[in-house]
Amino acid sequence: MLSRTADNLFWLSRYMERADYLARILDAATRLSVLPTSYTGESNEWDTALTTAGCREIFYESYKHATAETVAAFLAFAPENPFSIQKCLEMARFNARAVRTALTSEMWETINGAWLELKTMDASAATPDKITKFTDWVKDVALRFEGSGYRTMLRQDGFWFSRLGSFIERADNTARILDVKYHILLPETSEVGGGLDFSQWAAILRSVNALTSYHWVYRESIKPALIADLLIFNDALPRSLAACYDNILEALDELASGYGRQGAAQRLTRTTRMSLENSNVEQVFQAGLHEFLIGFIEDNNQVGAAISEQYLT
Repeated sequence: MLSRTADNLFWLSRYMERADYLARILDAATRLSVLPTSYTGESNEWDTALTTAGCREIFYESYKHATAETVAAFLAFAPENPFSIQKCLEMARFNARAVRTALTSEMWETINGAWLELKTMDASAATPDKITKFTDWVKDVALRFEGSGYRTMLRQDGFWFSRLGSFIERADNTARILDVKYHILLPETSEVGGGLDFSQWAAILRSVNALTSYHWVYRESIKPALIADLLIFNDALPRSLAACYDNILEALDELASGYGRQGAAQRLTRTTRMSLENSNVEQVFQAGLHEFLIGFIEDNNQVGAAISEQYLT
């Protein structure tokens, strides 16, 4: 496969995963915003949503206040935001068109149909009374795209490059959501494990579709350490860091087998996966959850760069 084709497939999946992530951020902020003030205190969930999305500085270049109206419009449709949902879907379709013959008809119809439908929308689709419907639509598009690829693509290099893009992006997103919850979302005056903490954690778990899974695994009330354990180490949860790296390693091993050699990408991925396997939640909390997650994000970026250098350039 041409490196250009592999690069398009890799970034197509990354942009689709990123659009899904942004929709989940908006969904979580919306859930938190409707909690009683006795639970939310003085925290600004909309400012936190911008931090989680990584575009807080860009937002405040154009807006003075982070409100439901301004943040939802900015993350969904703002032309000045290079990381908006609209921009992600636009770039996903751009990459899909470049590799149209490498995609199955089901995958192309999903992304092209979503783009055509998105063109009929504007910022009014992200108003507070409509935002849940919009985020559900984005998540549904991402789910149908990933599902169609999983069910229809041949298990050849195109499929594995697509999987790499999805799970590199997903690992980064899960780590950022977890980091922001602990580092920013909980006010300093709030007690960990209090009513506010419980409500925020429940909203975060719902945003990554893990609330039911949490209760299946632990069968007890929501506890911060158990949630961190679930989202970092439990490889049965599809969005956990461990599960993401199991999938990244599988894809890279398949590519190494197909091309007859391994490289830095495989070595860095095994090192990152081994560090997760040799750690536990108690050690993470002792050393600092924020520090652990920032280190993981840096390692994940290095893996992505190694994949790009080894296969995509």
